Order: sequence, then structure tokens, then C-alpha cells
Amino acid sequence: MGLAEALHPGLITALQQVADPDLELYLVGGALRDALLHRLHRDPWRGLPDIDLLVQYRDPGVDPASAEPAAHALAQRLLAQHGSGAVRCQFHHAYGTVELEWQGVWIDLATARHEHYPRPAQNPQVRPGRLEDDLARRDFSVNAMALPLRDLQEQAVVDPYGGLEDLAARQLRLLHAHSLRDDPTRALRAARYAARLGFALEPSSLAQLRGTLQSWPWSWKPGDPPDQAPPALSTRLRMELELLLEREPWAAALNQLQQWGALVLLEQGLQRDATWQRRLRWAARLGLSPLPALLMGANDPVALAQRLQLPHREQQLLQRSSLLLRQLQKQAAAAALPQTAAAWTEQLETGADAPQVVKLVLVAASHPQPPWRRPLLRWLLHWRLLVAPVTAKMLLEQGYRPGPALGAALKKARAEHLASEKC
Repeated sequence: MGLAEALHPGLITALQQVADPDLELYLVGGALRDALLHRLHRDPWRGLPDIDLLVQYRDPGVDPASAEPAAHALAQRLLAQHGSGAVRCQFHHAYGTVELEWQGVWIDLATARHEHYPRPAQNPQVRPGRLEDDLARRDFSVNAMALPLRDLQEQAVVDPYGGLEDLAARQLRLLHAHSLRDDPTRALRAARYAARLGFALEPSSLAQLRGTLQSWPWSWKPGDPPDQAPPALSTRLRMELELLLEREPWAAALNQLQQWGALVLLEQGLQRDATWQRRLRWAARLGLSPLPALLMGANDPVALAQRLQLPHREQQLLQRSSLLLRQLQKQAAAAALPQTAAAWTEQLETGADAPQVVKLVLVAASHPQPPWRRPLLRWLLHWRLLVAPVTAKMLLEQGYRPGPALGAALKKARAEHLASEKC
């Protein structure tokens, strides 16, 4: 695939028409990187071909702080002249960006900007800038290249950080000495790219990664209140982790992170965890979300879920699963596990999410096989589906009245039915 094929042919023409004469437009980021690798770049969540475009005013004398964001100006012209091809469009005024789905292509239009990290792992401060500023804020050299749209055929790539050389060497090179101190989520992006593209982390970048993790330059430290973690150690880290688990070759990516020592960004327990791959494969079989399954290998899954700001439902699932797992471990140690199907059912059926809780406990203790594994599987696949041999209607006909007594009678009838099941 050539560079011309990396863009929708009609999109090239439409953008070139509306970009002249006062706007400069560049193909950047993953779209350019993948085109140079003869790959089609796709948005990881939508699956659509994904084009990253950078826009700036051609006249360097234009003050970008006072002018309309260049990406907004371009998007408005595109919509005015070719709006019939647009499916959806969203302007982000705080960053001067536009997200646009146009004729089956997802387009990210960004105004050139400069970023500064006031403190490590915090969100950056953003202000308008030029092309060189925008390339300097990126993560790896292979993503810090630009191709002027007018030179698409000439392939005059702007490459200030040696990205073309690193593409040829199939390696990922961090741009700056403090890249990971500023944004530790770049470690997860490195693992995602390495797994997807088959690249290796360049030696000096690997040294920076390990040195940064060892020095831990961030204000938040393990053991501090989870809600005080900065964004790149909480919400942004979770977003990268979700992408890794749901849209990438996760086994290769997590293996890279563990080899680099980078799972300590999540928790030291996960860095030492040798069973994450088995848990995630069992989670897929049982229809569980991969992130809670991964976190069940942590020393404190609930605290880690709180720091990553998982949805409340998943935090509750981890809390209930951890509680049940500890309960089963104590019962096993005291030789006090339930001995009948009815007793198991009474212990496990504690809420509407009981099947999910039991599945997560099964995933968390898949090896070595604990003594409660078989009863939990039998409850999940059979016992919980058994109903009382009598119905409420039948009991009402026998003289019962609606109320607690009716419910107790149905529960007793189901327990008697479960008593015939082998445990």
C-alpha cells in the first residue's frame, strides 16, 4: 500500500480544495506510520480507516492564540462544501480538534499545539503551536513524522527525530529523556505497538523505562489513597489498559510489560503474577470482561480498581468476588466448606450478580484447582438453574396467601429438590 492509498481518494481531493490557500495540512501519527509500513491504519474502537491530520495557518505571522483553531476552520470549510459525505462531526474547543466520520473514514483533525507537563503524570497544559511543537509532544519517533498533503506523491516526509530510520529498524524510540516521567502511559502504548507491529523497544528507551520505574518520580505512591493518583496513573492508564486488552494481541503486550518490569505501574503483585494469561483465557471462555480478570491477580484488586476508576459495577464485582474468594479460602483451611448442593446454593446466591461473582472467583483460582472449583462449576452450570417442583400458583391453590410464608415455602421446596443432587 502506498501513501496515496492510505487516504480515501475523494478525501484527498476534498481536503486539498478546502485547505488552500491559507491552511497547511499534514498527514501525521499512526496513519502516516502505518502507510509507510504498507498497512491500513484503523481506529481501534470503531474499526474504520483512521486518518490523523494536523492543520496550521500557512502564514507564520498569524497568532494561533487569537485566531480560530485551524482544524475548526478546515472542518467548517469541508462541511460547507462536502457536508453530504459527513456522518458525524464533533468539535472540541478546548484542544482545537475535530472528530469527523466522512464517507466511511474516521478523521482526527488537530490544530498544531504545544504541550507542557507542569508535574509528572498530570494532564499537560496545552497552547497553540506550530508543526515542530506538535511533533515534539508525541510519544515515539515513528509517530513524530508528518507528510504535507500537497506533497503526497513526492513523499517529502518531515522527520525531525529519525522516525524513518526507526521504522526500518522496527524499533520504538522515545523522543525525550523525560518522556515516561511526564506520561507513564507511554509504557503501555509501547507494549501495544510492539505487540501489534512486531517492534522492539530501542535500548536507550528501555533503559529510560526501567530507570523511571525504579526512581518512581510521581507524587502518588503505592499505598497512598487511590483517589489521589494523577491522571496518567489512574484514568488514562485504565484507558490504555482497556485498549491493550480489548483491541490488541494482549498476551504479547502484557508479556512485554512484564519483561520490562512495567506492570508495577498497576501493582507490584501483578508484576510478580505468573497466572494472568490463564485467568484472561478463562475469562474469555466465561464471557467476562478481561480487565477485572487481570486485576484479580493484584494484592488488592479493589484498591487498584478504585485507582483506575473502573465503573462502579466492576468495582462492586471485584469487591464481592474478593470477599467470596477469601471466605472460601478460610472455609477450606478449616475444612468447613458446604457439603450439599442446597448449602452451596444458599452461600452463593447472594445477589443478582452472583453468576458473575462466581465466574470471577473461578477465574481467579483456576490453578492449582482448589477444592471449591467443582461445586462452583456445578452451581453455575446446573444447580442455580433448578427451580422448585411446585409453583407459587400451586401453593396459592393449596391455601397459601401472598407474602413471606409463600416465599419461604417455595425456598424450602427448592432446597428439598436440591437435596437430591450429588455434591
